[in-house]
Amino acid sequence: TSNVKLFCDFLTEHELKIHENGKTSKSPKLCGTNYPVSISFIVVNEFCERFSYYGMKAVLTLYFINYLHWDPNLSTAVYHAFSSLCYFTPVLGALIADSWLGKFKTIIYLSVVYVLGHIVKSVGAIPSVGDSTIHIVLSMVGLILIAFGTGGIKPCVAAFGGDQFDEEHTNERRKFFSIFYMSINGGSVLSTLITPMLRGDVQCFGGDCYALAFGVPAILMVIALVVFISGSGMYKKSPPEGNILLDVCKCMGLAIKNRWKSSKYDPKKKHWLDWAEDKYPRRLIHEIKMVLRVLVLYIPLPMFWALFDQQGSRWTLQATRMNMAFMLNALLILVFVPIFDMVVYPLIGLCRINLTPLKKMAVGMIFAALAFGSATLVEVNVTVRLNISVYVIPAIIEPTTLVLLAFSVPALAYSTNLLYFFSQDPGEIILQKMEDVKANNVHIAWQIPQYVLITAGEVMFSITGLEFSYSQAPANMKSVLQAGWLLTVAFGNVIVLIVAEGAGLDQWMEFLLFAGLLVAVCIIFSIMAYFYTYVDPDELDKLFPDKTVNDDDEDNLKKNQKYHLDQTDNSMYLNPIEKRTKM
Repeated sequence: TSNVKLFCDFLTEHELKIHENGKTSKSPKLCGTNYPVSISFIVVNEFCERFSYYGMKAVLTLYFINYLHWDPNLSTAVYHAFSSLCYFTPVLGALIADSWLGKFKTIIYLSVVYVLGHIVKSVGAIPSVGDSTIHIVLSMVGLILIAFGTGGIKPCVAAFGGDQFDEEHTNERRKFFSIFYMSINGGSVLSTLITPMLRGDVQCFGGDCYALAFGVPAILMVIALVVFISGSGMYKKSPPEGNILLDVCKCMGLAIKNRWKSSKYDPKKKHWLDWAEDKYPRRLIHEIKMVLRVLVLYIPLPMFWALFDQQGSRWTLQATRMNMAFMLNALLILVFVPIFDMVVYPLIGLCRINLTPLKKMAVGMIFAALAFGSATLVEVNVTVRLNISVYVIPAIIEPTTLVLLAFSVPALAYSTNLLYFFSQDPGEIILQKMEDVKANNVHIAWQIPQYVLITAGEVMFSITGLEFSYSQAPANMKSVLQAGWLLTVAFGNVIVLIVAEGAGLDQWMEFLLFAGLLVAVCIIFSIMAYFYTYVDPDELDKLFPDKTVNDDDEDNLKKNQKYHLDQTDNSMYLNPIEKRTKM
């Protein structure tokens, strides 16, 4: 289009190699850098998609409580069930992308499903469309479609962006993931400001306009899809590798079967997967070993997300019981990402501290645990203020007064102690209300420390984990490992579901429990990370261009996998200098 042409006129004519079917074409790079033009479309697409997703989620809990009239526990449970489904479906998206359609087509097709989900969700928020049952059905169908759409494209978009870079531009690729993450939170900042205003400040159908609050995210998702498609001619599109996940499962199954049938007279194997080498290439076996080592490392990670995702449920409900509410995390991310990249990490490097990715993730867990410690203190303060007894009783009770009830309501959005009494006039009974205590005056600013801590934890944990997942995966399994990373988020939300529905604890005790569990998990993760050795998947192509591996080559590859991080640019590029790098 003419807009794309005008945009490209501002770009230099540096070359980008685009490999498709063995052919090479040319495309400019951004402003004389090593960043390909194509990533600009991917970043804008991600910004709009995240606006769509977080804008919808910003009012979802209140929609459940105020529109569908669910209680807070049910609302929290459904909120986290939806979040969990959004992070289970990436496995399906990764399977479709790597085995069938490729990342590009998978993103397009599932984005259409995503848009349909938003439309159905918006229609379900129109009061005149059916009764409450219809509203619930449409809302659930819409959320399911959104979960399959957003979850299906999650592992593809980040990996597709990483694919646009040449192998030697590892530092640029690492910075791309930071920019990519900033675009996520840029969309989140605007959406969490705009959609609540659309809900509360705009009146439609005689009440809060949830239909509009859900409709605007639908429009942004359409824009995201159009932007992504418009960059089609500039993308480096890797064809699908075949059903790699099925091959992985068959290889692992054969290895287990052969190992089970083996006798003590059979020759010993260095690894249990080596029992499949009679049927599957040794390269594939080695790639599976690489992926499994990372997946094992992921086992403790869901606990971090169990804490992190409560910002949209428990923390939101905590804020509504204070004297105002705001969303701070996404705004802080936009500030913290450049500060950490340009100030914090370089200063740590100057102190000669080898802050590897897994060490960053462990520190991020500690920050999240401290955030919930802070949330516990706020919750205790809020709860104490809410449980003030009612002392004001009318000095004179008219003879017509029948019943006197006094109680407080700490669970409601506006925490007030109320006095109710029924008075009977001739022929009627009237319910009257007196308020003896002002609404809770705990200022929302007391939530700032917990948001600062959780955001610092997110920067060190989430961004690092996203790049770590990409850098440690073989080329044909990058979407699979991205899906594995996202699965940790899904299981984190399952943990919240179990605790919220089954623990029955006071809220401050629940926060404290989560903080303690994360500290324990962090210790386990640190021990596991100590024994992890970083690898460079690109070495596979350099050492084994014929896609085969013999015994001597595999031993040489293992020696070349002992890498450490180059602290000069804090990149994920791994240099074969030290024998081993812990964490």
